[in-house]
Amino acid sequence: MERKECTKILKALADDTRMQIFEMLRGGTLCGCKILESLNITQPTLSHHMKVLCECGLVKAEKDWKWTYYTLACCKLNEMLDFLGDTKCRTGRTSEASCKENACD
Repeated sequence: MERKECTKILKALADDTRMQIFEMLRGGTLCGCKILESLNITQPTLSHHMKVLCECGLVKAEKDWKWTYYTLACCKLNEMLDFLGDTKCRTGRTSEASCKENACD
């Protein structure tokens, strides 16, 4: 994955509503109507957020008659995680307690 592509995904996830949608989709494919029921937003606003998530490649949309189903693009997500995880910091998984001890001020 290229840096610009990763940046586009991270910018998409920087919005709280889109992060909520991402969290919902972690459980699997959802119809847009189910996502809308869970959020306190209008349908046009949901369409905008889904467009951003789809354009960055993190979410895939599939139309089925009048419904649109959304799912995470796992390959794209894994590419981003590999890109972000390819650092000297990742010499092994550290415990949460260890991370808190070494937290930056």
